[in-house]
Amino acid sequence: MPPSALPPKPCASLSSTPFTGRRIRAAVIGTGAIGRGSHLPALDRLAREGETEVVAAVDIDKGAVEAFCAQAGIPYAYTDLDRMLAEQRPDLVSICTPPILHRAQTVAALRAGAWVWCEKPPVPALADFDAIEAEEGADVGPYAAIVFQHRFGSGSAHVRRLLAAGALGRPLVAHCQTTWYRDAAYYAVPWRGRWHSEGGGPAMGHGIHQMDLLLDLLGPWSEVRAMAGRLVHDVETEDVSTALVRFRSGALATVVNSVLSPDEVSRIRIDCERATVELTHLYGHANDNWRITPAPDVPAELAEEWRDFGPDAPSSHLVQLRELVAGMRAGRRPRGSGADGRTSLELITALYKSAFTDTTVRAGGIGPGDPYYTALHGGAPGWAPVTAEEVPA
Repeated sequence: MPPSALPPKPCASLSSTPFTGRRIRAAVIGTGAIGRGSHLPALDRLAREGETEVVAAVDIDKGAVEAFCAQAGIPYAYTDLDRMLAEQRPDLVSICTPPILHRAQTVAALRAGAWVWCEKPPVPALADFDAIEAEEGADVGPYAAIVFQHRFGSGSAHVRRLLAAGALGRPLVAHCQTTWYRDAAYYAVPWRGRWHSEGGGPAMGHGIHQMDLLLDLLGPWSEVRAMAGRLVHDVETEDVSTALVRFRSGALATVVNSVLSPDEVSRIRIDCERATVELTHLYGHANDNWRITPAPDVPAELAEEWRDFGPDAPSSHLVQLRELVAGMRAGRRPRGSGADGRTSLELITALYKSAFTDTTVRAGGIGPGDPYYTALHGGAPGWAPVTAEEVPA
């Protein structure tokens, strides 16, 4: 893997960015299912549109990364991230590895001058997220964005506009549901179900998408009251949680996250003064997955306007990546980064703290010095990992 003989990256001028007039050079970190099935196809699609080129991939498994690159036509395969960053100097790094690796890999990429697009869960704790944000560029990047593809697409964009404009009236009551099913074989993967490597259970690893979309639609939350249980699986984390969330607007929501539910569904419902908006799907949504039911006094023609979602652009990695690349070219912070990306992780952290301490947790209340700032289990008895010294003889 010889170093590429690339010229120095051009500096930005007042009327351009470092990416003006050329393709954005991307690298994929982690060649497992999410890298193969979601990130690479999105990057390839933008490559066909003249926006990107994938120049390298990295994986600790030499055979896996070489096979990945050979199949995808990627010129350089690496087993060492730092070497790849130094030799290839990518503009964008797509991180598809287990959560425990996200902080170190994201920081390394940012320090090398690359923007980052990182799979969820972003990092295992708020302290890790804040450490990443401290490495970002001040004005025009590089920035690190989280893969929150459910925010993107024509359906969520249309509903977001209606809510922001007040067309549907005040949001009053909401329900956010991620009820999926995972068996013992799923948790046989060593890093799953463990606080250190996965960060959390279904609230963190599964429900984060719907909770993030709910927050994107309804805005800031103010307090949460939660419960969690370990009802079936032999794991460190929970396998089900429920929560009551109050939003700054006054709206109230219930949130359910489960991996115990044979009838799998992802659902968001928002009851507003003039209409109910409902999204029902599983792993991704299109326009047809949304339903708007007007209140009885809403004129039929107005209800039809609300139901006109326009051309269908389903939620996907591609839709988010296209917006991210546009942000790179404009030197603009992307959605899902910085404070905007942190809000979902803060809610999840507060959910765990509330469940494990039997208290109401308010937004902004978890910071340095709080045990939940550095680990989602917070050291709570019965939930924190058992050390070797604690195991009975």
